[in-house]
Amino acid sequence: MKLASFREDNRESYGAVIGANIVDLGRALGGRYRDLRSLIAEGGLPAAAQIVHATPADIPACDVGWRPVIPNPDKIICVGLNYKAHIREVGRKIEDQPVLFLRLPSSHVGHLQPIVRPKVSEQFDYEGELAVIIGRDGRHIPAGRAFDHVAGYSIYNDGSVRDWQRHTHQYTPGKNFLASGAFGPWMATADEIPHPAELRLTTRLNAEIVQDAYVSDLLFTIDQLIAYASTFTPLVAGDVIVTGTPSGVGAARKPPLWMRPGDVVEVSVDVIGTLRNPVVQES
Repeated sequence: MKLASFREDNRESYGAVIGANIVDLGRALGGRYRDLRSLIAEGGLPAAAQIVHATPADIPACDVGWRPVIPNPDKIICVGLNYKAHIREVGRKIEDQPVLFLRLPSSHVGHLQPIVRPKVSEQFDYEGELAVIIGRDGRHIPAGRAFDHVAGYSIYNDGSVRDWQRHTHQYTPGKNFLASGAFGPWMATADEIPHPAELRLTTRLNAEIVQDAYVSDLLFTIDQLIAYASTFTPLVAGDVIVTGTPSGVGAARKPPLWMRPGDVVEVSVDVIGTLRNPVVQES
C-alpha cells in the first residue's frame, strides 16, 4: 500500500493512494485510529489492507492538500555524510559512526506544498533522501532484526541553509528553518520494497537532474542505522530516519547551485514516487 496523510475541506485524515485517487481510511475505519501514526503504532495496517480491497477510492488526489506523511513523529533522525560519493565530493573523511542530527516537525511540509527560503540566507540547498518509517517500538535492536521494525519508506528533501549549518560544528540551525524541508508524498509499505538498497534516488531542480544514485552507496546501511539509533534512544512507531543524501548537492558545485524562489525541486525514488515542491521566499 501507499499511505498518505492529507487535508480535505479543512478535515485532516489519512488514506491509501490508488492511482489518481485515495481511499479515506480515517473515515472507513470509523475513526478507530486518529492518524497514520496511530494506525501504524496500534497495529492497524492489516485492517487497512482489508479496507482498501473493499472500499472505493473516491477522493481525487488532486483535490487534497498533502501533509507530511507522518505529521506528528516523536522524532526525526537525520543522517549526514552517508553516501560514499557525497563524502568524496565534500572532501570529508569516512566516519567510524553515523553522523546524526535531529529535525523538528515544523521544519518540513508535505508534497506540493511550498518550501521556504529564509530571508536571512541565499544558500538554500536541496538534499534528496530516502526516509525510513519505524513501525514497531524497540530499543537495542540488533541489525539482524532491524527490518522487522520498518513500516515503510518515503522520500525526504532535507532542505539545508548552508551558511547557518556551518555557523558551528553543530548542524541544527541550518537544518531546522521553518518549512525548509519536505516529506512525502506518501509511504510505501515495507512489503512493496523488500530490497531498499536496490532503490534509485533522483533529484531534479527545474527538471534538470542534479542527484542520481542508488541506495546501495550508503556507508551505514538502513539496518545499521536502526541498530545504532535504537541504542541511544527508544525508537517508536512513526519515528522517521532520514538516511542521507547522495552526491550532487548545490554546495559542492562550482559555482554553487542554490534553490531560489520560483524553482521547483523534485525527488524521485523507485517504487515510491516523486516528492515535488515549489520554492518560495520568506515574507
